[in-house]
Amino acid sequence: MFIPNRIIFEKDSLTYDMSKRILERFKDRNNIEIIYLSSNRYIQHIPGDDLYTMYREGKKTLIVGIKKGMKFQTCKPSAHYQLPLISGCMGQCEYCYLNTMLGDRPFIKVNANTDDILEQSRRYINERLPDITIFEGAATSDPVPVEPYTNSLEKAILFFGDNKYSRFRFVTKYTDVDTLLNLDHNGHTEIRFSLNTPTIIEQYEHSTSALKKRIEASIKVSKAGYPTGYLIAPVFIYDKWKEEYRDLLSEINNILPKNLKYPITFEVISHRYTTIAKNRIMQIFPESTLEMREEDRKFKFGQFGYGKYLYPPESLNEIKQFFKKEIEEIFEHKDIKYII
Repeated sequence: MFIPNRIIFEKDSLTYDMSKRILERFKDRNNIEIIYLSSNRYIQHIPGDDLYTMYREGKKTLIVGIKKGMKFQTCKPSAHYQLPLISGCMGQCEYCYLNTMLGDRPFIKVNANTDDILEQSRRYINERLPDITIFEGAATSDPVPVEPYTNSLEKAILFFGDNKYSRFRFVTKYTDVDTLLNLDHNGHTEIRFSLNTPTIIEQYEHSTSALKKRIEASIKVSKAGYPTGYLIAPVFIYDKWKEEYRDLLSEINNILPKNLKYPITFEVISHRYTTIAKNRIMQIFPESTLEMREEDRKFKFGQFGYGKYLYPPESLNEIKQFFKKEIEEIFEHKDIKYII
């Protein structure tokens, strides 16, 4: 569970039950600063004079706000729309693309007007009838560490579980899933877990749950009848990478229940980075050992108008062939969504 150093309440946010619940939970903790805004200028309340400090203080800051504009961003290829319940993540993964997206102070923000957001999703669902509309709950966040006091995922799971023309999905590196296990999800919510090898987690995924704990949490949700998946990302090529990723897949398979209603889904994404992300990473993590040599990569423009450095085609093909073969051989009831 995410315990912030400071909580900033945006103007008018305390008219919502979620905000009151968060305030009641943390108001008596002397080590947590509570800030009430008369305007929504919160940046000045997050300490730091350089990017290194701003990043770390931002990661310890929770902003409780209100989602005003109700136009949802698209979320291809995994969903039709992002569901904007939360933005930001308490994790400090060195490779994370949010290093590019969330600026100098990557705080965690929760939107207290969950009901308004879900009603807007209903409008999107109705526009696409009779087709099913899919919503992604973790496009720019990891919503699980704040779930114990926001209950945003619980509300969303119940909402989508009651609507046969919708589906909900989110991915996490954390384990606060116990309050979700007995909900009436009706198989409409897919919970995925972001995994990597012990080598990558230990070196680059700071302030995240241990691999064993993530896998244990995934077993819990699979036993609770949720469609369950794994995001293996980012895949790195390093000494013994094949052995370690093979061991990871085998470890999952060895403890998964064998009578699951839904196939286990896999999404595999190789490491890539932008120039902006690289520059920011080197300021935030000056001792980082992330492999980001442009001469070893292939530059490719993306769908959002900026380019990324990918592994060269021969390496990408090796990754694709490896994971396709291993997943096909190790798992019986599975669905490979993509390997990129």
